[in-house]
Amino acid sequence: MNLLSRLFGKRPDEREALRPLWQRVVELARARAWYARLGVADTMEGRFDMVSLVLAAVLLRMEREPELAESQARLTELFVDDMDGQLRQNGIGDPTVGKHVRKLVTTLGGRLGALREALPQGAPALVPVLERNVTMLPGTDPASLASAVIALAAAIGDTQTEALLSGDFSFDPA
Repeated sequence: MNLLSRLFGKRPDEREALRPLWQRVVELARARAWYARLGVADTMEGRFDMVSLVLAAVLLRMEREPELAESQARLTELFVDDMDGQLRQNGIGDPTVGKHVRKLVTTLGGRLGALREALPQGAPALVPVLERNVTMLPGTDPASLASAVIALAAAIGDTQTEALLSGDFSFDPA
């Protein structure tokens, strides 16, 4: 590498190694069964709820290994970048994007804390968390959604670290 390349060259984006995991989070969050069978509202709010829920389950799995702390931060940065882009696509302008993104990150943090507390206690503790944090269609059975979220967290929890970081794991909420 010559001097000019070192001075002006771009360093590789450390987040790129986690992009397949982020894409897998979004793919799982958009699985049709969450909306068609389990009653999550297929709206912008409902889709955000599922992205933040799946991401929280992944982040909780990553918390088990302290050496993944930097990867957790990078994955959260990908979430922030994606949400920033989504807000801009939906007409939110520069002056307020930061405020909206901060609110979304705060929401993610709240859901992460709520799941951290409720998941080990099972469906009875998880149902009220989902009722507060997921936009559901009228008549939705939150207990069925709770069972699916518990199964999701278990599948992610059983995933080996390398497979997790590369987004190479499966789960079907159907």
